[in-house]
Amino acid sequence: MQTKPVQADQGQLRFYLFLFLFVRLFLLLVSLYFLVRLDSCPVTAWCKLQTATKQMLKEMRFDWNPLSLHKYNHVLVKLAISILVLGLAFRLFFFHSFDFSPVTEAPFVEETVALASEPPIPVEPPIPVESPALIDGPEIEDQMPQKEKCDLFTGDWISNPSGPIYTNETCPFIEDHQNCMRNGRPDAEYLYWRWSPRNCELPQFDAENFLELMKNKSWALIGDSISRNHVQSLLCILSRVEKAVEVYHDEEYKSKRWHFPSYNFTISVVWSPFLVKAVIFEDNNGVSTSEVQLHLDKLDSKWMDQYQSFDYVVIAGGKWFLKTAIYYENNTIVGCHYCRGRNLTDLGFDYAYRKALELVFNFITTSNHKGFVLFRTTTPDHFENGEWFSGGTCNRTAPFKEGEIDIKDVDKAMHDIELEEFAKAVATASDKGLNVKLMDTTRLSLLRPDGHPGPYRSFHPFAEDANAKVQNDCLHWCLPGPIDSWNDLLMEMVVNS
Repeated sequence: MQTKPVQADQGQLRFYLFLFLFVRLFLLLVSLYFLVRLDSCPVTAWCKLQTATKQMLKEMRFDWNPLSLHKYNHVLVKLAISILVLGLAFRLFFFHSFDFSPVTEAPFVEETVALASEPPIPVEPPIPVESPALIDGPEIEDQMPQKEKCDLFTGDWISNPSGPIYTNETCPFIEDHQNCMRNGRPDAEYLYWRWSPRNCELPQFDAENFLELMKNKSWALIGDSISRNHVQSLLCILSRVEKAVEVYHDEEYKSKRWHFPSYNFTISVVWSPFLVKAVIFEDNNGVSTSEVQLHLDKLDSKWMDQYQSFDYVVIAGGKWFLKTAIYYENNTIVGCHYCRGRNLTDLGFDYAYRKALELVFNFITTSNHKGFVLFRTTTPDHFENGEWFSGGTCNRTAPFKEGEIDIKDVDKAMHDIELEEFAKAVATASDKGLNVKLMDTTRLSLLRPDGHPGPYRSFHPFAEDANAKVQNDCLHWCLPGPIDSWNDLLMEMVVNS
């Protein structure tokens, strides 16, 4: 919309007022000059003006002797010329002060107008353009306050009096081992915290908006049981809008797929704890009968064969690489991890984890698929006074604050490998126009020792014996619980950004 040049109108009025006063002053000076120079009054009007002027000067006590009049003649002429020159100079200066640049105020580009000396010609409304001053002005840019880049993964857990947006009673997707409230966990304070980045706001996950934007799309969370834990949290939130329908599961019910009919949106969890080909000899309770056989140069076909069909992928590795394993490359044993009693080179879990991530990222960055990929970092556990198999527990009821806990060496080693390999991959992905992002949940998860099932992975474990020795789960997360904040991060990284 075009606005009137109010500032220019006011300036012109000031100019014309000045010109009027200047003309009056000039006429007065001319009259004084003729009064001094002329001895007679050939024109009656001039005589009257002379008489009146003499009377005025007399009242002002001017001396009318011939000598003083001669002096005043020169003074008056000089004064008149000086005022005339001053007026012309002032007029030039004052007139040029009305020139307007194309943009009068940078924040309101669409309201600017240009003045012209000629009468205005009707034209079509101008197309708003960016001011060159806003584009090519480093001096101005340096003076503008710069918005600090938001780091979603550096922050604190702050009080959230409203609590979770679902409960174990409203969500049917919670596995028994993570259903802490049903299993009798007596405290509830762990439910009333939310993750808050320090330099920006993190909005709560908007399930309805998410589903609207994901119409006709497909998601997959690929990894181990933490990925399964995560997908259950996401399903619980989304089902507040529409209940998901399970449309597939494998024989072991570890890989599943759900469908939201109104949105034609599918979400899958693909069980692939190593991401590479693995032969696993382990039951559901984590008891192994032999070492894992890990092929470090072959991807797991369970996710690789489906990769092209997913629009969005959240992929993660982690704790399974700490298990005893035999490493293969080119179908030949090259070493192992923690393989006591075998005549093999112990290459360490870090060797295998780096190899696996190199293979995964190479596949993603050389693929022609243009999906959106999030790589989620490892999740630290909070076992104290032992490990999961040796009586370790986790009985804390409040989050840690920054500086109150150090990451374990093994978790730090895994996290460092993840950051290093991701940095290589994202450089290649950027060159190819691929959308690959890091979802670094390691540090924020480290601060939540209170969010695990602990002994309440089982149904009322102390119902019969208050001092019973039970296995604790200090790795997975209660639902609802801290893992729900991961979905806030997802929403911000994928949708809001």
